[in-house]
Amino acid sequence: MPTIGIILGSTRPNRVGDQVARWVHEHASRRTEAAFELLDLRDHPLPHLDEPMPPSLGQYQHEHTRRWAATIAAYDGFVIVTPEYNHGIPGVLKNALDHLYTEWNNKALGLVSYGAAGGVRSAEHLRLVAAELQMADVRQQVTLSLHTDFENFTVFKPGDHHLHALDAMLDQVIAWTSALAPLRKAPAAAA
Repeated sequence: MPTIGIILGSTRPNRVGDQVARWVHEHASRRTEAAFELLDLRDHPLPHLDEPMPPSLGQYQHEHTRRWAATIAAYDGFVIVTPEYNHGIPGVLKNALDHLYTEWNNKALGLVSYGAAGGVRSAEHLRLVAAELQMADVRQQVTLSLHTDFENFTVFKPGDHHLHALDAMLDQVIAWTSALAPLRKAPAAAA
């Protein structure tokens, strides 16, 4: 059974993303086609990209990078929960993505975004980064508005209509995770 990591892409104090990530995890965990685990970037502190070699070489010098690489390598696919900061993804999320390369390759990616405009610009930014990491981002996404899905901008109260989008996105992530499995198991090409 595939294991899909739900990455909480914000470490900001007083963040609301933890409520969103728990909602995704609780709903996803009711499924039987895959196992879902929550990954909080607060539990994986990484300094600003400090590896001397490009991540694509996989020659990680620092223990924090090797631990992060082992964590990400263990998953078959991902759902990333991201806020929108200044029309993009948080720096901490970009840094976590940039620390690695091969560990992200050939894995499906679903997006749950939130912000004043539903975090759609953050999701679009994330799609560009995912493409370079050879991830297969699925079409369906969940967009949550700080104006309508959060009471006083702080307490997450999503409308039931979001469950349809969440289920559709999870269906796609599970399908693509399974479809990409042969590529993840293929031996590395000779250089």
